Amino acid sequence: MKFSLHFGNLICPDPTEAKRLAIAAETAGFESVIAVEHVVIPSNYSTKYPYSKTGRLPGDEKTDWPDPLAWLTFIGAVTKKLKLITGVLVLPQRNPVILAKHLATIDRLTSGRIELGIGVGWLREEFDALNVQFSNRGERTDEYIEAMRKLWQEDAATFKGKFINFDSVNCNPKPICKNLPIIIGGHSARAVKRAAEFGDGFFPATGMQNDLQFILGLLWEKMDEIGREPEEIEIMTGCPELLTSPSEEALKEIKNKQEQGIHRLVVPLDGLLPEMEMNILRFGEEIIKEAR
Repeated sequence: MKFSLHFGNLICPDPTEAKRLAIAAETAGFESVIAVEHVVIPSNYSTKYPYSKTGRLPGDEKTDWPDPLAWLTFIGAVTKKLKLITGVLVLPQRNPVILAKHLATIDRLTSGRIELGIGVGWLREEFDALNVQFSNRGERTDEYIEAMRKLWQEDAATFKGKFINFDSVNCNPKPICKNLPIIIGGHSARAVKRAAEFGDGFFPATGMQNDLQFILGLLWEKMDEIGREPEEIEIMTGCPELLTSPSEEALKEIKNKQEQGIHRLVVPLDGLLPEMEMNILRFGEEIIKEAR
């Protein structure tokens, strides 16, 4: 089982704290750290945040939301092994050609440690502020994935789509493996289908046992329909209960998740406050070390 720290760029936006976080996480045995994205948070937005009972984002409109790629690049410079994951980046808000170049560069600078977690986005007002159409964000996302993979895998790449077109272009450097991992985030039926079709990984936005089993069942079914094997995709999910359960119960829960087919458990960083560095190291000693 792999363990990842989530929301690192929100809790530790400044360089001193970010460096302490990263070094502690690597020392404790965390495999990766995750950074989230919102370009802007419109004041008084009315769209409901789908992952909380309040319908609001954590924090408020004045909370720092550092750019995840810049933050992860910094983390990559002060660590040696941590995987660097966007969890998630709102892909349809980006130019896929520029993003492909940016990610490939980070991949080279960090010796192949970047993984692209993507979502379609939910905050309509943010799309409006960026002058990006909200209604076609799913279709745009699928096309952008295909276009970026063309640029990473081919020289003189050509792509003809509805939203992006290029003809015989060279985008270098290429990622180290020429297939930079893409993790599909979301919990809808379309997100499951997208993960089955395009995903190297899947990050369902639920940790509820019954919901997770149902969603993974749909995923395996969709993958089978298109001729993919379950082993071709890595599943990650949130598991905040690891922070509040006694060690024995936490280790049992990890075993249960392994039996479900989960490969990576995501631990929310805010659950390790206030003595963050000490609690990260303690979690590594009491949970990560014992789970191996």
